[in-house]
Amino acid sequence: MSKRLQSVSNIWLTGASSGIGAALVRQLASEGHNLIISGRRQHALDELAQHWPTQISTAVADTTSREELAAIADNLNHFGDLDMAILNAGTCEYLEIADYDSSVIEANLTTNLLGTARSLDIALPALRATRAKGKPATLVIVSSSAWWFPFSRAEGYGASKAGLTYFAQALRADLAAEGIEVVVVSPGFVKTPLTDRNDFPMPFLVTAEEAAHRISAGLTKGKNEIAFPRRFTWLLKALGALPQGLIDRMAAAMARSSDQNV
Repeated sequence: MSKRLQSVSNIWLTGASSGIGAALVRQLASEGHNLIISGRRQHALDELAQHWPTQISTAVADTTSREELAAIADNLNHFGDLDMAILNAGTCEYLEIADYDSSVIEANLTTNLLGTARSLDIALPALRATRAKGKPATLVIVSSSAWWFPFSRAEGYGASKAGLTYFAQALRADLAAEGIEVVVVSPGFVKTPLTDRNDFPMPFLVTAEEAAHRISAGLTKGKNEIAFPRRFTWLLKALGALPQGLIDRMAAAMARSSDQNV
């Protein structure tokens, strides 16, 4: 029986200032949990905190910066022992192959993969301290379902999320002996300021609030893999299981179709 979120929990949440992160703040705070919320914009964090002033503490930091993360390390124990870290900060930049620029790949990898890895520099010691007292501790990494199929223009984003999921699953194996659970969240398309910039159809689009509800529900049920919406993620997994030659032809055809619609 899962003990996650069954009682008031102390949670660190990155990428909290908008999108899924902000919706998760509202979801978890409304359930009575205490949150240390991080992002790069103090004003956006303060707007969230004002609704639950006794349950939310802000800790501004760019997760790609070791120095800024180190500066907020003590904040993670603001409410007491840290029960859960939800590493959600991320970005999405698309590559225009005609104007190939490796900096697009770098931007995705730096924020999505390295930013998450650097967040563990301060999250892992806090979670280990909680486990040392015999209490449950959970690490949640928000990835994406996008890497399950090679979508056009998503070289950088998909690669960063593929690496992030592998990173999380390897951590799950290494941290199992310590009793720290690792959860991977793989959303499909979620309506956020990032996806509002997309210039292509987004099937099975869900709201950030719905995404937050599904993440909270999955954590409460003790799931270690949370993927949604179900029809979309099942479809992507099915496509990803096809012979590679067929996948290549389908992906190329989708890329040509996308070019014609620009």
